[in-house]
Amino acid sequence: MTTTDTTPHEQFLAVRPRLFGIAYRILGSATEAEDVLQDVWIRWQAVDASIVETPAAYLATATTRAAINAATSARARRETYIGPWLPEPVDTSADPALGAERAEAIELAVLLLLERLSPLERAAYVLREAFDYPYPVIAEILQLNQPAVRQLVSRGRRHLAAERRVPVSPEEQRRLLEAFLRAAQGGDLEALEQLFTEDVVSTSDGGGRNRLAARILVVGRTRVAKFVGAFSSHFWNGVSLRWTRANGRPAVVLAWNGVESTVLTVEATEDGITHLMWLMNPEKLGAVVTR
Repeated sequence: MTTTDTTPHEQFLAVRPRLFGIAYRILGSATEAEDVLQDVWIRWQAVDASIVETPAAYLATATTRAAINAATSARARRETYIGPWLPEPVDTSADPALGAERAEAIELAVLLLLERLSPLERAAYVLREAFDYPYPVIAEILQLNQPAVRQLVSRGRRHLAAERRVPVSPEEQRRLLEAFLRAAQGGDLEALEQLFTEDVVSTSDGGGRNRLAARILVVGRTRVAKFVGAFSSHFWNGVSLRWTRANGRPAVVLAWNGVESTVLTVEATEDGITHLMWLMNPEKLGAVVTR
């Protein structure tokens, strides 16, 4: 079947997973990525598809540029965000690669690091590392020359290499998360400290909408252990747990009275847990929790 044999709607649906994957990685938000795709779809309907030689390339370009614009606006909004900010998780148990040929730049820890890059740097890195676009194509999408694109990608690689330590396997991560849950529920400070690295960080993202979320980062092995231990007597009462895969990594969904309201995952190295990530903003949980 040729391009001319398909409708604009069919052409859009054929590449939608990839478009979402591009937008989500640039934005770190499933909700904002969906908004971008909606905008691209509306604009695509107004295009004379018969004169577009390669719809997939056209749509990828439109999505990338729209996501860059959205990321610029999002950066300004996050300056007034209440408490620490974490990327919005997605359930990758059904689609581990989230529309990409390889599951690169999808983990929450990586998305958090990419947030420190400019939107343009992020887009170049995502197109190259997650979707393996050739440099000439990326240059055309971003309307830059190839040396500039190579520099953007290189900057992103250096940033991630400098900031992120080698993570453990998903299996080891789940083991550590299970051990954390046992120690946390029992208020075992010694066991908690043994699981953490010296510079462990606990980040709670409630967006001002969940009173249980800490509005500051808690840093350091002893501080984090005491922080977790301080609420062990009441936080875990009546909690039920459901395991899932958030952004390609094991995560647990916490529910109180049957209402799922927190997603917990960890970042870990061979030295132990380096980052506890508590996703507690109800506006960010739609792609993972059951309603």
